Amino acid sequence: MSRAVLEDRRESGAVQDVIRALSRYKRTAKMIDTVSGAEALPFVLQLKALLEQEVRCQPKLCGLRVLESAHDNGMRMTAKMRDFEVKDLLSLTRFFGFGAETFSLAVSLLDRFLSVMKIQPKHLSCVGLCCFYIAVKTSEEEKNVPLANDLIRISQNRFTVSDMMRMEKIILEKLYWKVKAPTALHFLRLFHSYIQEKVDGDSKKILNIERLEAQLKACHCSFAFTKLRPSWVALALLALEVEEQHESESVEALRDAVKDLQHQLTIKDGDLVCVRELVSKCLIEYSATKCWKPNSQRLRWIISGRTARQLKHSYYKIAHLPTIPESAS
Repeated sequence: MSRAVLEDRRESGAVQDVIRALSRYKRTAKMIDTVSGAEALPFVLQLKALLEQEVRCQPKLCGLRVLESAHDNGMRMTAKMRDFEVKDLLSLTRFFGFGAETFSLAVSLLDRFLSVMKIQPKHLSCVGLCCFYIAVKTSEEEKNVPLANDLIRISQNRFTVSDMMRMEKIILEKLYWKVKAPTALHFLRLFHSYIQEKVDGDSKKILNIERLEAQLKACHCSFAFTKLRPSWVALALLALEVEEQHESESVEALRDAVKDLQHQLTIKDGDLVCVRELVSKCLIEYSATKCWKPNSQRLRWIISGRTARQLKHSYYKIAHLPTIPESAS
């Protein structure tokens, strides 16, 4: 039997292993999907389920500290490199028109893997794209999942599909096949729905979920939030948004709802203030830094004619990072 045939069979076997694994953790992730779905459980049960899984799925703090303390000498992974990779994943998310769930899950996978594995900077693009691809296959409809080869070309990487399959398997094994995890997006949507039920009609218009999700994407692009619990980040975003609406007559009802959530999460006032200030600083930098502004950096996608014909026209209008809406109305 020729060597080429053997390699083809090995690659095919790796693909089948990943497909079976994806099917497995799709079945075991029903609780998280139920929490955010139309047939949701009562709020108290939803929150309890997410908080229990949140603790188990947090990135390893010791690994994050190693990443944070690394010097930028091109030999070791750094927090700055991680942030650049996340921004690239956000660009890919917008390019394909994927949902916020896909991006948040990809970031979760990347941070969890980087916290347990020391990788060389040259391998980061492969790790990042594999985390993104796993998230796509987990969160998006099967008909919208691109081919691995097209994803490699569009992201302008030079590794092969075989490289991706091997890396995917390594990532899944190191994460013990626990792909689905509570993200800050899960908590943000849950908390937003809870607050909307607690306030009257005028107050409901103040907290805009699209604006809040855009702000969360900016936070995902900052390493500072990797060490924080997703539930804390989500609550801090809501608390900051409420405080910025201080001139509204309905702000007291919103403050009471946020305070109630804080009590249920058992977060101390000082801790919430610290996280809220961190969020505020992040959003200010997001708006002020030139390299982060939309349209300041155009990405040149290298794609085949076949891929180009399959893409929607809107895919070619990508900006590097999204603009956070100015108004909450």
